Amino acid sequence: MNLLRDPGRRLRILTWHVHGNYLYYLTQVPHDFYLVTDEARSVHHTGRSGTLPWGSNVHEVSAAAVRDTDVDIVLFQSKDAWLAEQHTLLSPAQQRGPRVYLEHDPPQAHPSDTVHWMDDPNVLLVHVTPFNALMWHSGQVITRVVEHGVKLLAPARHTGERASGIVVVNNIDKRGRRLGYDIFRHAQRRVPLSLVGMGSERCGGEGEVANTALPGRVAAHRFFFNPIRYTSLGLAIIEAMMVGTPVVGLATTELVTVIDNGRNGLIDTRLDLLIDGMQQLLADPGLARELGEAGRRTAEERFAIERFVADWNAAFRLVLA
Repeated sequence: MNLLRDPGRRLRILTWHVHGNYLYYLTQVPHDFYLVTDEARSVHHTGRSGTLPWGSNVHEVSAAAVRDTDVDIVLFQSKDAWLAEQHTLLSPAQQRGPRVYLEHDPPQAHPSDTVHWMDDPNVLLVHVTPFNALMWHSGQVITRVVEHGVKLLAPARHTGERASGIVVVNNIDKRGRRLGYDIFRHAQRRVPLSLVGMGSERCGGEGEVANTALPGRVAAHRFFFNPIRYTSLGLAIIEAMMVGTPVVGLATTELVTVIDNGRNGLIDTRLDLLIDGMQQLLADPGLARELGEAGRRTAEERFAIERFVADWNAAFRLVLA
């Protein structure tokens, strides 16, 4: 069957479990997704893991069975999958077939001159933010940006009854200056901040919060603080905006195109000014509600799951062509 002549046909997409929430949002696209697993359930091979409410269109396939699995598209999401597993797990036909490389991050070596390792002109390279696409040196590879789309895992709306901010970062103490552990500690000395995420207990935090419980936890805090210096646009930021909790963050990477300082959140590169802003939000719940509602409208307009699904369907049609 010619897939291009039957755009309504459900596709069979092979991929890996790299970022849980992103994968959950991606599987809102109405196709069948096959997640590579191994016996150890090692990194990127965990399949339908965690507390996410996976749909019936999400399946598992063992690494040994990948080459014998009929798929329409292979969707890579990591350097190791591209450089190693492509050649050890995929059949020759799968290696020649329609392929997409989804890059989640900006370059972490040189910020503008790092050449992307996926250099096959027959493969579509998808970036999740315009900033990432701008910074990566992608050579002659065909690229496309598919911005995030978010579908809240549980209904929640900002109340802000907890007079503190919330920070959501996994293993923040082990990930260095890029993830802003020093910034978090500096701000925490002047404003009350709750820390959640894997490994946060080591830093006096509240530990990991189930995906379905996180929207309500964020909604209860007066504001959401993102201390990360350099990363992609974190899904936790968008999820906070979706519930109407005002975001305070550093004016770096893609966040500067999302937050209009003082209108739908607070951003700056001067930490003392951000801390002043946090203190104002603690003192004025009405201001927090006003900024949070403006942020919620921004998130619903820019990061709607319906737009995300449409963009991914367009990307899949492109690669099939």
